Amino acid sequence: MTRLRALWSGNLPLGEAFWTYAVGIGLAVNLITSLLFLVLLSWDRPLAALFVGYALSVPYNLVALVGVWRSAARYEGRRIHADLARIVSLVGLVLLSLT
Repeated sequence: MTRLRALWSGNLPLGEAFWTYAVGIGLAVNLITSLLFLVLLSWDRPLAALFVGYALSVPYNLVALVGVWRSAARYEGRRIHADLARIVSLVGLVLLSLT
């Protein structure tokens, strides 16, 4: 839980916030919730599918996006790297949240 708090406040290095939380864990969370969504739909459980598909993945995606955004603001390297991390996180996590 302390790592998620550090992510949310932007206290993680940008590389860790982006690659570990937005890309790695973000893809895993979205893949698992998407698969569970499809399974629950096939079992004729649409409300449970909506809950699993969105109520679990979207909050994580928002935490990851805010964490990357705040870490990028503190990044002391080349500004283009921070800007690209923000753009890729925003586009990627929005697309993953909508599908």
